[in-house]
Amino acid sequence: MRKWWPLAAVCLGSFMLITDTTVVTVALPDMARDLNASLSGLQWVMNIYTLVLAALTLSAGSLGDLFGRRRVYLLSLCLFGAASLLCALAPGAGLLIAARGLQGVGGSAVFVTGMAVLGGMYQDRARATALGVWSAVVGAAAAAGPVLGGLLTQALGWQAVFYINVPLTVLTVVLTAVSVEEAGQRERASVDLPGILSFGLCSGALTFALIKAGADGWTAPATLVPAALSALALLVFLGVERRRARPMLDLALFRNGSFLAVMFGTITSAWAFACLVYTSLWLQSALRLGPIRAGLAMLPLAAATFVTSTLTGKRLHGTAPRLVLTVAFALTGAGCAVNGLLLQASSHWTALLPGLLLMGTGVGLGMPATTAAALAAVPVTRAGMASGALATFRQLGQALGVAVLGLFFAGRAGAAGLSRVYLVTAGLVLLSALFAFRRTPDPAKSPQSRPTSADSVQA
Repeated sequence: MRKWWPLAAVCLGSFMLITDTTVVTVALPDMARDLNASLSGLQWVMNIYTLVLAALTLSAGSLGDLFGRRRVYLLSLCLFGAASLLCALAPGAGLLIAARGLQGVGGSAVFVTGMAVLGGMYQDRARATALGVWSAVVGAAAAAGPVLGGLLTQALGWQAVFYINVPLTVLTVVLTAVSVEEAGQRERASVDLPGILSFGLCSGALTFALIKAGADGWTAPATLVPAALSALALLVFLGVERRRARPMLDLALFRNGSFLAVMFGTITSAWAFACLVYTSLWLQSALRLGPIRAGLAMLPLAAATFVTSTLTGKRLHGTAPRLVLTVAFALTGAGCAVNGLLLQASSHWTALLPGLLLMGTGVGLGMPATTAAALAAVPVTRAGMASGALATFRQLGQALGVAVLGLFFAGRAGAAGLSRVYLVTAGLVLLSALFAFRRTPDPAKSPQSRPTSADSVQA
């Protein structure tokens, strides 16, 4: 039984950090009342966490290579737990946003080094089993966040969604300390600090500009200045990565149309989780549901995600990622379209049921297929970089989704606004399904790009 303790430690850590991307969705109305926060403030409570994850995940793996994966995993867990405690104690929106940013710093290293720990602790069939369980946990965690958040918020207050991380962190640290062994360090590892800073500034400034556009308009200085700063930071990032001998992200990968299609699909499909923010606001503000009932109303998405990822993970092994990924994106987009078309001013929460089931099925089917397709699109030597890029673009997609969809929800915050949120998301995800079908490779036809199992768990 002790053989699987490292898996339990990694799964528990990953569950905490992924759940925290969506757990606050049903707690947002209570936060707004207690902290006197605006809609843009609420967006930042969601976005700062996912933005920091996006900015640091791509390069956080190098910290484990430099200082030891077990040590970095333990330290990042402690940082995540301490930041969670700060979130719960925050007296205002400003400190809460800052503490959420610290959560993202710890969470990025937890996510990447956790994958590497699994790769070092398990081999062959045991590794396949461990990665399958881990993928199911990660897929279910994002969708289960609103349900868990609703239960905790209504029973104990919004602070409980952060307090719960403290004992879970202690348990994870103990499990890691007694079961995970330190692996050898990789040679010539380095941290791309200029790349991290420029990428973080680009994504953060862009998100800020989009949020300010909804509040102040597109031509306001508060919108134009961060938009220009984002563009400048992007140019700096591109210049830095082109000149580095060991870049954080090899830009040449994006010349491959199939890799570009997978990244585009990863970003747009992450908008499905961004929709949950506004779904929660509609359920609680317009329908007057409490946090628990609002969370339960979104339970079909979590249930469908978990069941689909659990049942199909191994059964679809060997199936062309092109087909699976196209179907997954199509189901996710169709679910968003169904919600957008069914929602009316007189709608009850049951109007969301068919769409959420379709979305959850697509998300559960798409997570392992996305990884397989990305790894099939790149050389073996870039498999770890592709895995890190996937995690980064997924978090960036969710952060940008919250910001952009807020432009459609803010002016018409009722069912009409939520309908527009889902329809916009549906259009983008269905477009990515078409793009994936045309561009995603079939690994059977590209043996030179097929990654090894060891490569696939390096981030």
